[in-house]
Amino acid sequence: MTHEPAIVFDGVVYGIGNLSTEFSFRREAGTVTAILGPSGAGKSTLLNLAAGFLKPDAGRILLDGRDVTGLEPSGRGISMVFQDNNLFAHLDIRTNIGLGIDPSLRLDKAGWARVEMALERVGLAGFGKRMPATLSGGERQRVALARAFARRRPLLLLDEPFDGLGPGLAADMLGLMLELRAEVGATVLMVTHDPDEARAAADQILFIARGRIAADAPAAGFFERHDLPDLEAYLGGSAEE
Repeated sequence: MTHEPAIVFDGVVYGIGNLSTEFSFRREAGTVTAILGPSGAGKSTLLNLAAGFLKPDAGRILLDGRDVTGLEPSGRGISMVFQDNNLFAHLDIRTNIGLGIDPSLRLDKAGWARVEMALERVGLAGFGKRMPATLSGGERQRVALARAFARRRPLLLLDEPFDGLGPGLAADMLGLMLELRAEVGATVLMVTHDPDEARAAADQILFIARGRIAADAPAAGFFERHDLPDLEAYLGGSAEE
């Protein structure tokens, strides 16, 4: 019995002219891929195409062998954590996470227990009745991660999710993400600008430059390569920041 890759981008094109992106790659279930590249290279575009928030102009996207190119995000079985955490400001934290499990919020006792457990895992036990505006930026990002943990979907998309966190907490959240991956067998695509984050978590690297995949390679030894001018320029710039 053959197993289909968890995700396939087959000649996926979005945009036109100098603003176009084109991606082809595949990933096996349970792998963690770090997506790196300079600002404006197309990293978030790739994630939004995978999630279904953008529709490709050409090509196909397959999840577990199923063509989802025309499906809305709700039909794809994914979780996504955005840079801006995407919480509903008028709803308390508990409800925000519950909506991630069931958009109609018809949760049974076990469902609400999942919400509380997710809050506890990100260090926010007892915060359920708080409103997003009363939390710090880092705390709101932890709520967004808690929602992803509670959803337990097989594909987890992360768009620089640890940016608002201090180094220690970011490392803790990275560890939790890897725990979730292990528990669910989730496949993770993670946009990051931090090579250390990629080294710590990723099996594979997608390096994107000018809307194209400039390199798709194992993480081990990737940042020591000297055959990719775009990578050397990116790392040089990162070192100066």
